[in-house]
Amino acid sequence: MKKSILLTSMLMTATLLSAQMSKEEMDKIKSSNPLVMKWVTPQETPPFDLIKVTDYKPAVYYAIEKAKSDINAIINNTALPTFENTIVRFEESGKLLDRVLGILFNLNEACTSEQMQQVTQEIMPELTKYYNDVNMNPQLFAKIKIVYDQRDDLRLTTEERTLLDKTYRSFIQNGALLTGKDREEYRKASENLSILTLKFNQNLLNDNNSYILNITDKKDVEGMPAYALEDAKQEAQNRKMKGWVFTLDQPSYVSLITYCPNRELRKEMWKAYNSKSNHNDTNDNKQIIKDIVNLRLKMANILGYKSYAEYVLEDKMAENPQTVNKFIDDLLETSMPFAKKDLEQVQKYANEHGFNGKLERWDFSYWSEKLQKEKYDISPELLKPYFNLEYVKNGIFNLAGKLYGLEFRENKNIPVYHEDVKVYEVWEKKSNRFMAILYMDFFPRDNKRGGAWMTSFREESKVNGDEIRPLIQLVTNFSKPTKKTPSLLTFDEVTTFLHEFGHCLHGILTECTFKSLSGTSVAHDFVEGMSQFMENYAYEKDFLDLFAVHYKTGDKIPQQYIDKIKAAQQYNAGWLSIRQLYFGSLDMAWHSIEKAFNGDVLDIEKIASNKSELMPMENGCCMSTQFSHIFAGGYAAGYYGYKWSEVIAADAWAAFKEKGIFNPEVSSSFRKNVLAKGGSKKPMELYKAFRGHEPTNEAFLRQQGFIK
Repeated sequence: MKKSILLTSMLMTATLLSAQMSKEEMDKIKSSNPLVMKWVTPQETPPFDLIKVTDYKPAVYYAIEKAKSDINAIINNTALPTFENTIVRFEESGKLLDRVLGILFNLNEACTSEQMQQVTQEIMPELTKYYNDVNMNPQLFAKIKIVYDQRDDLRLTTEERTLLDKTYRSFIQNGALLTGKDREEYRKASENLSILTLKFNQNLLNDNNSYILNITDKKDVEGMPAYALEDAKQEAQNRKMKGWVFTLDQPSYVSLITYCPNRELRKEMWKAYNSKSNHNDTNDNKQIIKDIVNLRLKMANILGYKSYAEYVLEDKMAENPQTVNKFIDDLLETSMPFAKKDLEQVQKYANEHGFNGKLERWDFSYWSEKLQKEKYDISPELLKPYFNLEYVKNGIFNLAGKLYGLEFRENKNIPVYHEDVKVYEVWEKKSNRFMAILYMDFFPRDNKRGGAWMTSFREESKVNGDEIRPLIQLVTNFSKPTKKTPSLLTFDEVTTFLHEFGHCLHGILTECTFKSLSGTSVAHDFVEGMSQFMENYAYEKDFLDLFAVHYKTGDKIPQQYIDKIKAAQQYNAGWLSIRQLYFGSLDMAWHSIEKAFNGDVLDIEKIASNKSELMPMENGCCMSTQFSHIFAGGYAAGYYGYKWSEVIAADAWAAFKEKGIFNPEVSSSFRKNVLAKGGSKKPMELYKAFRGHEPTNEAFLRQQGFIK
């Protein structure tokens, strides 16, 4: 009876989300804008060939109005709130907005332009306002709370209960209980934050593209691998320059810093790469960083948390900053002796081979590569001919077939957003069931951010009995083919491909009802385990034999090369471990502040560096100003998750090693209990259903060579 009285009162005072577009404007957009029209394409894929940048802004505003109508329908429903008419309807609201934003934001990362960047900045205030209006709507939240308060009496499935809990907590964490001044300050902070994170990435992309290193003296590239020189020669020709051109794109930077015999040029390149957006110019990110962390702190404080890390970690496996910091510190303590040993042996090797003095940061990769080649008789130049990108891709597709019965069929009739992109339909062979669309975008461009990632244009879900399968995007920055050679990958790039493809499988194999729980919609300190698990295959002969043949001769990769790859697996493991832990420490240092920060950005860098770095910081260099994972990519107070997930990945891999890396029973269990479930249960419950126990550190420490 009390619930009925509350509901009646709520409806009498309801303030609906107001429309801001006229019917005439709505009708015009509906009939002419390809982003909102019905898509008559294979598997209802985006009609990229029809979409213009000028379509985005009106489409976003149109979609916001449609989303408001969805929310108002929930608020205006006079029936008692139920899971179906409130929680499910809310989950399904704003589908068109999700569709439009899924294209805009993903292309703003992979194929942007100044015009597109301008559009994203212009729509963000209105978009953030809409989400704040929803999250802080008292009438909507009151209905959700009525359902939530009955949660133990409702006969909900595990996934339904997870959705209810997640929806309720999301409203609380986004300010549903705020009133008065707190509500307005939270809204303003979130709107400003949305603009700043976009600006951070735009500055970084601009700064990345502003630097090139043009080498014209042959002696400065003497001894560098042929593939690296061919790429650099092609880059120079593209720019109508002589000699060789190296850029800050990952493949180009890595080849220069690893192989260039001219130490001064390595130093110049290293400093350029490690000082991105730290030049006190229009692309500088230092003030943006301070504004971002202070706004995040303010929002966390308003919601009752001491720090942003405390706020973020509440829903993660780690649960709190204390657990994360202990995890990082414990692993640092374990890793540090091995890292010191790694540095000492590279220093010794360099000194024995003509280098005088102490190694600097721009020396380590150069001498470390030489030592690795001498110690294990292995190098990227030796291996790259066996890692033709097309062969690697087919090998990974074959792996997915062996593990999960998947088949990848290229469809050239599906529109793409750039000519480099290839599209595949993913099918389950045994049942001939369509599973997903996979877009693969491999090569660097000046309108594409660096790194590698997986995302989606559409999530998997089930709506009114109809199954909606996902549209997955895999993006990398591998070297482009040249006139003489195909795209050849380093071994590290092979593992990167496997890593991101692991995320793709998580998205492709999902079998959830609700889109907000499907695929990779899981805690950051769990999701990376699914991708890092896949990296293990790169060291296995049975996998390499599926594809690794010399691109010229067709000869299989020799067994001795595979033996060398495995022997070198633990090379510099300590050094690489503290590097990742430094990033995690830096992230936690920024997001554990409990007072507004107005000091020097480098002060925070020093805090993280003091306990996790073996070389002194260099003047002018700054990791924070280019740390897009935490300042623009959703990993704030979550970067530790990469290491956390390594423990999970190693433990899962041990199960496969026990029974066979292609074992159908193990892979079926992994698919059924983990990959298919998305975020429908708590991560530990999913993992235990697969493994039978919680992950332990032993497999990880053994894999790293930290224990025998």
